[in-house]
Amino acid sequence: MLEQLWFGHQRPLWSVLLRPFSALFGMIARHRRRQYLRGKTQRYSAPVPVIVVGNIMIGGNGKTPFVIWLVEQLKAHGYRPGVVSRGYGGKSEHYPLLLSQTTPPRTAGDEPVLIARRTQVPVCVDPNRSEAVKRILQEGVDIVITDDGLQHYQLERDIEIVIIDGQRRFGNGHYLPLGPLRESLDRLESVDMLVTNGGTPQGQEWGMHLVPGLAVNLRTGQRCQASMLPQVVAVAGIGHPPRFFNTLQQMGVTPVHSQGINDHQTLNADELDRLSKKGQHLLMTEKDAVKYQGIAQDNWWYLPVEARLPDEVAQAVFTKIERLQTNANKK
Repeated sequence: MLEQLWFGHQRPLWSVLLRPFSALFGMIARHRRRQYLRGKTQRYSAPVPVIVVGNIMIGGNGKTPFVIWLVEQLKAHGYRPGVVSRGYGGKSEHYPLLLSQTTPPRTAGDEPVLIARRTQVPVCVDPNRSEAVKRILQEGVDIVITDDGLQHYQLERDIEIVIIDGQRRFGNGHYLPLGPLRESLDRLESVDMLVTNGGTPQGQEWGMHLVPGLAVNLRTGQRCQASMLPQVVAVAGIGHPPRFFNTLQQMGVTPVHSQGINDHQTLNADELDRLSKKGQHLLMTEKDAVKYQGIAQDNWWYLPVEARLPDEVAQAVFTKIERLQTNANKK
């Protein structure tokens, strides 16, 4: 019901009950921002550049593919990047948690595990991102990217990049819970870069597109065109499952059944088995796949996606980093 309220065109009568809570949320968000700007928030400033990749709206906007793209760009230019995250959806016995290639998603969260496996760079999770940064610095990184964390003002940042859902934009424009916003639209005026995932970029926004690759078998690693898989059952546990289903349609894949689940939700083996039996092949997102490789059956596949952006975006980021380093050397 909230999704329909946030992004639909109807305003049900019961939504008026959410107005006081939305007003309170907005007041708290503005207060936290003012405290930060006035220097009254205790902050940790890292000795290396910190890039925050976040958004002002709740839900999946494409941050993780952008983070992976940015890491690869930095590596190609000789940097040693590391990534920190809150680790939403995971629960560790201790923090900060530095990921290994075998750290399970139930401990670290889906996105950090996916980023670590795709990029092979140090990834650290901690609900307190400042502590995660302190730990990851011990791995010899010379630049830190924080996956989400735009509103985590305890961590000083040098560059802020906001990812915008190009299709849904900002919904009805209200604060949570009446709308999907975590901060006001005015916040966008203070960030360094706006990147739009899909849709048509507006104003100073840069366009990003997610390009699907070959389908990958969870058990064997075999790759093939997703359109070659007959009787596909699609499952997506991401912030906006219809984006995955629309991607399949654009690739010429018409699932016999599509199952969207909550972001970070984990299905058990029996539930997935029942889903897969609705067709011949089960096809999921790469973020879902990191949770199920240990229980995968022969007919389970995932679809990786790669962020594509203009070359000017990477150049703009490097220019900002070089300016930071030049200013630091002058001090």
